[in-house]
Amino acid sequence: MPLPPDNFNPPVGQAIQLSRGLRRILAPNPSPMTYRGTNTYLVGERDIAVIDPGPLSESHLDAILSALLPSQRISHIIVTHTHLDHSPLAKPLSERCGAPIYAFGGPESGRSEIMQRLVQNGLRSGGEGIDLAFRPDIEVEDKDLIEGEDWAFEVIHTPGHLGNHIALGWGELCFTADHVMGWASSLVSPPDGDLTDFMQACQDLRARPWSVFHPGHGAPVTDPAARIDWLIQHRLSRETGILRALEDGHATAHDLAKRIYTETPASLLGAAERNVFAHLIDLSNRSLVVPTQELSETSEFNLLA
Repeated sequence: MPLPPDNFNPPVGQAIQLSRGLRRILAPNPSPMTYRGTNTYLVGERDIAVIDPGPLSESHLDAILSALLPSQRISHIIVTHTHLDHSPLAKPLSERCGAPIYAFGGPESGRSEIMQRLVQNGLRSGGEGIDLAFRPDIEVEDKDLIEGEDWAFEVIHTPGHLGNHIALGWGELCFTADHVMGWASSLVSPPDGDLTDFMQACQDLRARPWSVFHPGHGAPVTDPAARIDWLIQHRLSRETGILRALEDGHATAHDLAKRIYTETPASLLGAAERNVFAHLIDLSNRSLVVPTQELSETSEFNLLA
């Protein structure tokens, strides 16, 4: 499935009506990792849920508040995960409007057992930008309902991109944040990201008959099943590339990234290396590869005969 045309370029800071009771505001934080910027969603007719307030930006805070009609108020602030492009504005927005903040938990919530061990052994985040100070007012769990006056979201725990990542089901629509996007595949970077969890969450989402995904970055995904199938196949092809490269002998994640991501700009090779490391951890869990020393980001890996 090829990437869609690069024609998503809405005006920054303007509330765009997507459907009844649903608007999107683009935050002013474009980058190679955020595409045009973070999508903040406003859901509801009177009591408004704000999904992913976005980065710490006074202009974006003003844009969210300015989008409210006189008859509207923000009743819920929902954070899908604690990367710096999604969660930091939640607290200033809550202080301005008085609405509570909902999320799966703090930045370490939902982290898998193997990632906890890696952290204990010294592995640090890969520079993707974690909102370490974030704490929700109300913690939610998988299958919880977050309800407003004329809307209700099903919480779907979708770890992988980040352990505390959630999607929000709203009828046949799903707000998938950074787990499924149309413009790029999701970054999975240990110890915050876990590929085993990511693939399972993809399968869980795939089992549902969604009509459209509204992602954290980029345009709506209008064929959710096809996009998830592509993401799964994309990861499986990366896995195949890693296993074939290891047929030539042991290698580190850094070595493999340079050999496999031949068309990736140098500025993104660090992220590619973390992706490869995520695959190596998953392959190690499945007894397909083995590190030559204690598992770490600098470990050399061999195929397991």
